[in-house]
Amino acid sequence: MNASIRKLPIGIQSFEKLRQDNFLYVDKTAFVYELAVSGKPCFLSRPRRFGKSLLLSTFEAYFQGKKELFKGLTIEQLETDWLEYPVFHLDLNAEKYTSPEALVYILERHINGWEDVWGKDTRENTLSDRFIGVITRAYEKAGRQIVVLIDEYDKPLLQSFGEERLQTEYLKTLKAFYGVLKSADRYLRFVFFTGVTKFAHVSVFSDLNQLTDLSMLPQYATLCGITHEELTRDFKPEIYALEKQYNISEEEALDRLTQMYDGYHFSERSEGVFNPFSLLNTLNFSRFGSYWFQTGTPTFLVELLKDSEYDLRTLIDGVEMKEAAFSEYRVAENNPIPLIYQSGYLTIKDYDERFHLYTLQFPNDEVKYGFLDFITPFYTSVGDEDNGFYIGKFVRELESGDVDAFLNRLKAFFADFPYELNEKKERHYQIVFYLVFKLMGQFCDAEVRSARGRADAVVKTRDCIYVFEFKLDGSAEAALKQINEKGYLLPYAVDGRKLLKVGVSFDADTRNIGEWLYQN
Repeated sequence: MNASIRKLPIGIQSFEKLRQDNFLYVDKTAFVYELAVSGKPCFLSRPRRFGKSLLLSTFEAYFQGKKELFKGLTIEQLETDWLEYPVFHLDLNAEKYTSPEALVYILERHINGWEDVWGKDTRENTLSDRFIGVITRAYEKAGRQIVVLIDEYDKPLLQSFGEERLQTEYLKTLKAFYGVLKSADRYLRFVFFTGVTKFAHVSVFSDLNQLTDLSMLPQYATLCGITHEELTRDFKPEIYALEKQYNISEEEALDRLTQMYDGYHFSERSEGVFNPFSLLNTLNFSRFGSYWFQTGTPTFLVELLKDSEYDLRTLIDGVEMKEAAFSEYRVAENNPIPLIYQSGYLTIKDYDERFHLYTLQFPNDEVKYGFLDFITPFYTSVGDEDNGFYIGKFVRELESGDVDAFLNRLKAFFADFPYELNEKKERHYQIVFYLVFKLMGQFCDAEVRSARGRADAVVKTRDCIYVFEFKLDGSAEAALKQINEKGYLLPYAVDGRKLLKVGVSFDADTRNIGEWLYQN
């Protein structure tokens, strides 16, 4: 089959459109049936563009009894009744929430639509009164319980992050509106919330303690996203097209797809999943790219990192946390990691059963290098455009053996810092070194020290291995001496490539690189 004639569902959020227009569908309907039959009110947190809206649209079609849309899917063999229920689908994703009125408007717009179908009582004035009223009337007129689907429940809160007045207004409005679902429990057949975050304490969920949070349950880890098995089962023509485009084997194509887009784990000991948006775009265009990262910029997350003075090196190497610390986000706490995790820039990579500790790291290369590239201008003088210090130039200079050019570029890099950055702590400059060498890892084998007893940085090119030691208020000679005395070259003695020691002094007064020496 020619991959070009197959329609991949990029950006398709309507299950009905997907099925009627013959888009390819990765069958998740076994999950839909299992959750629907359980009847429990549910919440699912997943990063943006992970298929949450399509999942809710699938629930909507199922509860509307649209059996014809599920022909050939797993659920067709499971469901026999195909009963039709009133479905109230609230989508908060499309609006721009710049004022309290914007949220009120979209809630009213949905309620007006429901009231057009199920009737209106003029004595109901508040949003909450109207919501419980229309639920009750729908139940009485249809003779069946109601299904409530709420997509991106937290969009107003995320858009107003850092604006305390708006946050307070949105929390007040949403808490009262969603709280209706607790008192309306006897009228409800099924309730499903999706969102990116789980806000705690002053939460919109504080009145909804009956919600089952699926976000970290192992059996639902692959509810959104694409597994390796699904990739190789459902996308054979597209994988073949990718092989031809890049002149690589199937194994190489799958390895590269895995390295770039796989690696999301939403529970301990759970199967990893691919980012569906990036994977589908890559397979659709037969072109590797940073599709997910480019659709949204985590500016407010970087501001959180800077405001909290969180050590960026810790985040890059992996953060250990207890489940309670990152499964909910407490607005008042000065900890950016939970929101970074829930937003999809970190994921679960390891779990310590004994101490119940999770290790959070970047899921894959797309996110890792996309995030590092994005945050570099926040910590350095590098702009979004190429201003002469693009990281590739550092790599080329070492590949050509030009240590002086590399260090002169690095020196100019520091000299170009704005004055206010020069007043930052010493750690800021350590982070900048860290960023430079981590980013070089996209193009060559580059390591930067994360523990004592190792050189500050090691860069391996085709012909040479460079071992760097930077000395704060020390001489270049002292840096070279430390490389020798600590045996930093020993692990590479039998490598066969040329070994080069580079000692660099760093002057705290000028806040820049001073002298440097290098030798074989």
